[in-house]
Amino acid sequence: MLHVAEQIEDEVPPMAALAVAIVAVSTSAILIELSSAPSIIKALYRVLFTTLLLAPLALTRYRDDLRNFSRRDFFVAIVTGVALAAHFVTWFESLEWTTVAASVTLVQSQPLFVAFGAWALLDERVTRRTVIGIGIALVGMVGMSFADVFSGAVVAGENPLYGNALAVIGAIAAAGYVLAGRSLRQRVSLVPYVTVVYSVCTAVLFFVALTSEAEVALTAYGTREWLLFLGMAVGPGIFGHTVINWALKYVESSVVSVSLLGEPVGSTLLALFVLDQVPGSATILGGIVVLAGIYVTSTAEDETVETNERKVKQETTENPD
Repeated sequence: MLHVAEQIEDEVPPMAALAVAIVAVSTSAILIELSSAPSIIKALYRVLFTTLLLAPLALTRYRDDLRNFSRRDFFVAIVTGVALAAHFVTWFESLEWTTVAASVTLVQSQPLFVAFGAWALLDERVTRRTVIGIGIALVGMVGMSFADVFSGAVVAGENPLYGNALAVIGAIAAAGYVLAGRSLRQRVSLVPYVTVVYSVCTAVLFFVALTSEAEVALTAYGTREWLLFLGMAVGPGIFGHTVINWALKYVESSVVSVSLLGEPVGSTLLALFVLDQVPGSATILGGIVVLAGIYVTSTAEDETVETNERKVKQETTENPD
């Protein structure tokens, strides 16, 4: 079975897999909106089912990787899992209050916060292009955050400004997840890494659900809801984000980052046809500005790498010894 899986992995074109992944993640917000369960329950079962689907592979093929986890690795995994749980809690809740278009676009702004966090916390160099990209995106984010308040767009709740703020917090939490897990991900294979982090995330979400003031039910849901929970895990979870992480092994990170800009577009179109959510013109304009800023920021790192490679090549040519 493992041999077959490896053969399939070798034969799948990375760009084709990435395209499938973008379509899969675009369904996430739609599946969340179609479910009538509390947002914390939707987040809990999405991560739980994703973990259960990956755990058998982690415990068989990657058993040695799990055994080699040090105390420091587990500590980093815990921090990463907590950040991921914060991302899911805030983003899932944001969809209760604002449009899919605004929520998905704003939460997709996490590369901006990753760039800022890498500069502030890890002392990584930030280029002028990165600063310009962040500035452009921030202008669009401010416009989007207030767009639904004045445009009269159809929203799921009564407070789009609150929902938009939650989406931005979700983006910040996602950036924390990326920054916290960066070093661990470089040392550990994908499947054991996400299995441990998702397990921690599941535990945190379970605790939040148990201690919620709303006293949410954990199991009192019909077949339709359970199928939606499973769909969130299989679609956006396995075929979406897990495949995206796999594609990073074969495709430049800047290409993956830019490709992810397709998620807000796909989610907005699906929301239009499936949920009859029509975003206002101000939301669309703000979203375009945000995506442009994310594009500039995402490609800045690749431009820096190319510049450094050219300098090294030039120095090698001038000093062949």
